[in-house]
Amino acid sequence: AIVRPGPIEGEMVHPYLFRRAEKRDGKPRSWSFPSPAPPHPADELHQLLGHTYGVPLFQEQAMKLAITAAEFTPGEANQLRKAMATFRNVGTIGALEDKMVAGMTRRGYEPQFAQSCFNQIKGFGSYGFPESHAISFALLVYCSAWLKCFYPTAFAAGLLNSQPMGFYAPAQIVRDAIEHGVVVRVADVNASDWDNELEPLTQPDPAGGNDWTPTNPRWGDIVSKNRKDAAYALRIGLRQIDGYQEGWGRAIAQERKTNGLFTSLEDLAQRVKLPTRALDLLADADACRSLGQVRREAAWEVRRMPAGELPLFAAAKARELTAESDARLPAMPLSEEVAADYQTTRLSLKQHPMTFLRPAFRAEGVLSSAEFEQAKNGARAKVAGVVLIRQRPGKGNAIFATLEDETGIINILLWARMFERYRLPLMAARLMEAHGVVQRVREGPVDVVHLMADRIVDRTVELGRLSEDHLARIEISPGDKALRPDHRRVASHPRDVRILPRSRDFH
Repeated sequence: AIVRPGPIEGEMVHPYLFRRAEKRDGKPRSWSFPSPAPPHPADELHQLLGHTYGVPLFQEQAMKLAITAAEFTPGEANQLRKAMATFRNVGTIGALEDKMVAGMTRRGYEPQFAQSCFNQIKGFGSYGFPESHAISFALLVYCSAWLKCFYPTAFAAGLLNSQPMGFYAPAQIVRDAIEHGVVVRVADVNASDWDNELEPLTQPDPAGGNDWTPTNPRWGDIVSKNRKDAAYALRIGLRQIDGYQEGWGRAIAQERKTNGLFTSLEDLAQRVKLPTRALDLLADADACRSLGQVRREAAWEVRRMPAGELPLFAAAKARELTAESDARLPAMPLSEEVAADYQTTRLSLKQHPMTFLRPAFRAEGVLSSAEFEQAKNGARAKVAGVVLIRQRPGKGNAIFATLEDETGIINILLWARMFERYRLPLMAARLMEAHGVVQRVREGPVDVVHLMADRIVDRTVELGRLSEDHLARIEISPGDKALRPDHRRVASHPRDVRILPRSRDFH
């Protein structure tokens, strides 16, 4: 049959991909084209669907199938197209079911086959699109893939400068660039412009460069060998600082280019005439390392500055701040530095948050992404990570989530029948734990691995371990400790409105 019954529950690959793989691997074809009864042409379906291996993928194919095999008029086929149109109400497609099944049966097709054809068309009715759209999309994908392969530094800079957009947040774009061999340099007042830009690697980095190198050994195999921008680093721009104004960022860059590097926060404030708010954000974002001040020291310096320049000091061009003995501020733990980075710039080049939580999760038998990739098909597993994406295409039968940890990403699938049971943790968790069965599907030279989840737990409370100052304080009653993972959060810091950047959710 053209369309066998859909993939068994749990398989993630469309019949088209299986059939294409059969042809590519030289395997015997496991499907065939049914023929209508004489005197109708025996190869009519092959003419319509041969190039998609017998699977109707596009609106035009569905229309031609209805006209040729079910004797629809062009007007009726157009009604079918409208019913399938992307983002339209698909309820009207059911009214055409009897006509299509009956029409194909009259021409000699088996009723079961006719019904399966209609079911397939109905199945992609909420997202089906014309073949012309597929071709244009394929061209965009090819161009994007070409840019990412040969110019990954420029590609990442362009994506960051176009935010907000698409599936992935800045942290994931930067992480992927690092995985592909790009050197990323932090935002700094003596190096960054407003936009994210390319910077010659031969140019000294006054703020220190890429501190975090991913630990997944597989990543060494996917670094582009043909990069044409390997001589450049990606410099994070001041636009990545949450709440920073473009005018402030461009004024800093222009003053630095005109009159040279800044020597201190006071020098920066006097030369650029920045308000206290702008200096606060720079200090909180740890963007003053080239001035010899890390996050806490810079914040302390900003708070010593007067709100406005005094006329006497302005006329004399003298320092406003007197020398001060070392305040002996305690060094911020690395986990707290990472938490503060996410709070202020939505990414960190120091480390991934899950690195610091891994010992606790490992003690509970929770696998990392790298360990999960090695798990056997059909084995039970527990995984956890920061939620990047949640999707439920067209109110479909499955909900997808992508989790990220310090070694990679994990794809989760939860069947819709379990959605109501786990709605709260699935939709609310910033840090999610998922239990389920490992599924490995061979696609070409690699295995596509998913976790078919049957339990979801909100572990967002664990993020409180990263920092006492930059994350929410958690209040847990004695009865909650063992029974409820979704503990009530009480804000203790102005930035507690966001523990980690939100996931990108699509419905």
